[in-house]
Amino acid sequence: MAYLNDIRGFPDAAFYPQLAKSSAKLVVMHSVQDGQADRREAPAGDIMDHIAAFFDARIAALTGAGIKRNRLVLDPGMGFFLGAAPETSLSVLARFDELRLRFDLPVLLSVSRKSFLRALTGRGPGDVGAATLAAELAAAAGGADFIRTHEPRPLRDGLAVLAALKETARIR
Repeated sequence: MAYLNDIRGFPDAAFYPQLAKSSAKLVVMHSVQDGQADRREAPAGDIMDHIAAFFDARIAALTGAGIKRNRLVLDPGMGFFLGAAPETSLSVLARFDELRLRFDLPVLLSVSRKSFLRALTGRGPGDVGAATLAAELAAAAGGADFIRTHEPRPLRDGLAVLAALKETARIR
């Protein structure tokens, strides 16, 4: 197994000895929820400070248990995992590079079909393909290391166009 993902960010220390024996990368996901995403509001204050404090604690716990730091991938969570307000997810999408700079670890973003896109567009889950692709390309342009998607083909095509644009700009 190459990757393990926990939507609670690996809070259970009972699993750490097994995780330490594994070579799998661990996707450590932040959530303002206690488990399944719901409509809870994000905590007061700067959401990036809250996310950074969460990752500080999780990284310390995991590495303290013998899990190598270079196996960690940070996922700030999006949509209802950040709370009901779409502005919170937009803020994280616009500022996730702060996490890469602070922690020097890869960042995974999952914006595909998320609630904040539905709130912004007024469309249902099956009708936010264009909004999803726009958000995914914003994540790519912002330097996301990994993008989790429901629609790999449009994302691959969009990334090809983005790469061509960057190359054209570089040549000029």
